[in-house]
Amino acid sequence: MNKYKLLTPGPLTTSNSVKEEMLFDRCTWDDEYKAITQKIRKQLLEIAGASMKVYTTILMQGSGSFGVEAVLNSAIGEEDKLLIISNGAYGERIVKMAKCIGINYVCYSSPYDKVLEIDEIKDILNKDKAITHLAMVHCETTTGILNPIEKIANLSKEQGKILIVDAMSSFGAIPINVQNSGIDYLISSANKCIQGVPGFCFIIAKIERLLKCHGNSKSLCLDLYDQWKCMDKDGKWRFTSPTHVVAAFSKAIDELIEEGGVIARNDRYKHNNYLLRNKLKSIGFDAYIKEELQSPIITTFVFPNKEFNFIHFYSYVKERDFVLYPGKLTEIDTFRIGNIGEIYKEDIEKLCLIIQEYMEEK
Repeated sequence: MNKYKLLTPGPLTTSNSVKEEMLFDRCTWDDEYKAITQKIRKQLLEIAGASMKVYTTILMQGSGSFGVEAVLNSAIGEEDKLLIISNGAYGERIVKMAKCIGINYVCYSSPYDKVLEIDEIKDILNKDKAITHLAMVHCETTTGILNPIEKIANLSKEQGKILIVDAMSSFGAIPINVQNSGIDYLISSANKCIQGVPGFCFIIAKIERLLKCHGNSKSLCLDLYDQWKCMDKDGKWRFTSPTHVVAAFSKAIDELIEEGGVIARNDRYKHNNYLLRNKLKSIGFDAYIKEELQSPIITTFVFPNKEFNFIHFYSYVKERDFVLYPGKLTEIDTFRIGNIGEIYKEDIEKLCLIIQEYMEEK
């Protein structure tokens, strides 16, 4: 296979040193391997600004959606009610999960190009006192819009609600102080902004909330409480863990720290995004999301004209070693370009030159 640059929201382009960690086979029962698990759990709390006395980290086999479903399945009891606030496909996926699990829920939906409105959410909470939990997506990968996590966290604290945050595409690149914000559960994935590879997700959870999850789960594999109790002993996963992925992720965290932490990575991603948006606009591609609402994670672009053929465009760019991402909107024709991973200024400049050449040829 060619060595492509993945301009996607994850899986993404990883460093050679992260890939090299997967060249070794490790035993799940080995103390050295279990120590890697414990190192990761501790470092994730540090990145989140969360004390080990108040929060813990649970690693869970599977993609980020497995982590979100594990939290919903374990944290929401029969007497509880969930408010899902959504402005994209991943908020809608939480709705699908709630239906499958049989959770008592209501949904507040906002247009895909608008951030979640605090006053409207507050009005729902004031009218429906049965609501006990809130669930939201921080960065909606559908469009790249960044939702106001601090405002919603403050509202959740004021109203005494339990807050569940899908931070899949933001954690590790956008500063989030989980403890100061009072977030109860934050979920993210190994193959996103920490720049590991796919294979597991993680949940940063408030211990006092987690203790009340005992016996709630209707799933053996997605039981967050049991996964935590087993892992908390010595780092042993309940069931077979993705050993190669875990080792790679440990290296990826080290590289995040070496880069200068979340602030430095945020700066690089923001510069990538700024360069991409401005260069593509000059070529004829408008971004779907307003600049002030745009995250530095992924950008959605509107087709430049009715004749634009994304499949042909995608193939042209891929032949030149860059892989883009199709759009996820239904009413508007779009495609997406990720700004994350081992992607730097020179990569964005090269990509934009390729796109300019494509448009000139057309």
